[in-house]
Amino acid sequence: MRALPVRVDAVLVQAVIAAALSFAHLHDLALAAGQDGWKAWAYPVSVDLLLVAAWRRLRSGEAKAAGWCWFLVALTASLGANVATAGLLDLEDVPAWLRILVAGWPAVAFLGGTLLAHGAAHPGTDPATAPEPPSTAQAPEPTATDIEPPTAAPELPASAPESAPPPASPVPPALVTLARKVADEHRARTGTDIDTSTLRARLGVPMPLAEAITTQLT
Repeated sequence: MRALPVRVDAVLVQAVIAAALSFAHLHDLALAAGQDGWKAWAYPVSVDLLLVAAWRRLRSGEAKAAGWCWFLVALTASLGANVATAGLLDLEDVPAWLRILVAGWPAVAFLGGTLLAHGAAHPGTDPATAPEPPSTAQAPEPTATDIEPPTAAPELPASAPESAPPPASPVPPALVTLARKVADEHRARTGTDIDTSTLRARLGVPMPLAEAITTQLT
């Protein structure tokens, strides 16, 4: 199995070297100011952590003024230690004011870290800008005067009654032929068409059947 090539970032290497040198300078200054043992190692850690917290606040875009303020405080402490240990200060005879600054630094670092970590409210949690919950009050019911009666649908014109189809003739064809002969004879004798009553009397059929026969004769 081929080994993956290790990519060395020159910027990362430079940052590690610079951080190590700054860490060592802060340690030497704290040791010279009377902070021996583990306390001398804790001072550079507190300065670097304050720098990281301030940088994160600047990148988040929240309360940039506070972020820049504490970033400059931590940067001044780091630069001051670097310059002081560069031969400009006698580490064997540290002045009293520097001892006071070194002794008071933990309180400053604690205050700055606390304000940077818990000072700014997250977006959307401010009660002044939080959206109001939807109202649970019911809408007033409409009164009888507010309700408009439904308009009546326009009445369609009544369609004319369809004419019923004429009923099928129950008259046998032979009876129709006989009635036609009687009607012809009556017309030849009187010169007028035979009426329904005369036709019923001549054929001896009921009136409805006589009317049906008369319909067939016309």
